[in-house]
Amino acid sequence: MEMYELVIEMKLLERRLMLYEEKYGVLSDDFYNALMTGKLERYDEYDETRNDFSRWKGLYETWKRRKQEYDAQIKEKDISGSLRINPAY
Repeated sequence: MEMYELVIEMKLLERRLMLYEEKYGVLSDDFYNALMTGKLERYDEYDETRNDFSRWKGLYETWKRRKQEYDAQIKEKDISGSLRINPAY
């Protein structure tokens, strides 16, 4: 995936993550760490939060993978050669 595609996808994911952050009042990184350390198990009994948490976790993990790929590419390339001259839209 090209860097500009990663940026576009990460921004789309961030918009979706923001909805969960606003709904539950915590940032995605803090939510993910709490979920992965078992601190949110008491919410498993509620269908809405269980479904939300599953989607939120998936979105965040996808965002992290894209960010890792972006970081790897930005280290390999000269940023001046990576800037897009023509807008994506």
